[in-house]
Amino acid sequence: MSRSPAQERSPGMRRKNLKKGLTFTIMVAGPSGTGKTTFINTLCDNPVLAPREVPAPDKAYTERSVSITSTTIDMEEDGLKLALTIIDTPGFGDNINNEGSFQEILGYVERQYDDILAEESRIKRTKFQDNRVHAVLYFIQPTGHSLRELDIEFMRRLSPRVNVIPVIGKSDTMTPRELADFKKKIMEDLAFYHIPVYDFPIDPEADDEETIEENNELRALMPFAVIGSEAEVAVDGRRVRCRQYPWGIVEVDNPRHCDFSKLRYILLNSHLQDLKEITHDILYEQYRTEKLSTGHPM
Repeated sequence: MSRSPAQERSPGMRRKNLKKGLTFTIMVAGPSGTGKTTFINTLCDNPVLAPREVPAPDKAYTERSVSITSTTIDMEEDGLKLALTIIDTPGFGDNINNEGSFQEILGYVERQYDDILAEESRIKRTKFQDNRVHAVLYFIQPTGHSLRELDIEFMRRLSPRVNVIPVIGKSDTMTPRELADFKKKIMEDLAFYHIPVYDFPIDPEADDEETIEENNELRALMPFAVIGSEAEVAVDGRRVRCRQYPWGIVEVDNPRHCDFSKLRYILLNSHLQDLKEITHDILYEQYRTEKLSTGHPM
């Protein structure tokens, strides 16, 4: 399902996109405290998500349901207008029993498919807003251990319905060796539990050597290790986004320090269209086929 180079560089397609602009929807999920809010604000270079309020001590252990919020921000990437929608899931993973959270988030993804299916069934089409989720960034705590049951269950349930991209949040809390070992453990767990996360698919017949090489390099980086920071400091005469420590700084946009710049480029540029095409041509079609075969009404 990777794009062909000819399709990618089509002048007609680019002119159409320049005129209309692009839309793209990202959902962020994962346990609290993994850096999701800071990551999104860094990604958008804008305070899109407000910091989550810390509950009062007497309410700290109160069971809370997940809430799903949507925010759209207008951006420009590589000369193209982009309406980026961020779906946040505060409260996920906070309870002892997270079954309700799994069902709520999966239900949200499937309702967007139901809306498309209902629109396709109309005799007279209307102007319609497509709210399908094109990618879920699932944030994993930087523990250095194997995936937790919560992580496995979320990705197992969501991967058949949406492009899931695993992300290690706050990766600067680990040494390079610890991080490399942790990435290896996560990928082994994903393979063991047969969880089909987005893996930069390659079509040897349609993709050129450059695309194949790029996708193989991106596969080798998975899961993406990121840090986020909305603060800028002056380093050697330039302003950089970074996190400061007594021993030095970790630059958000430096690919030698973390995978943030790679992941941003994937989401908002190089693989945006691929993620949208897989959502429509594969994931939605699978859901549509299942729904129609069971005879469920819209």
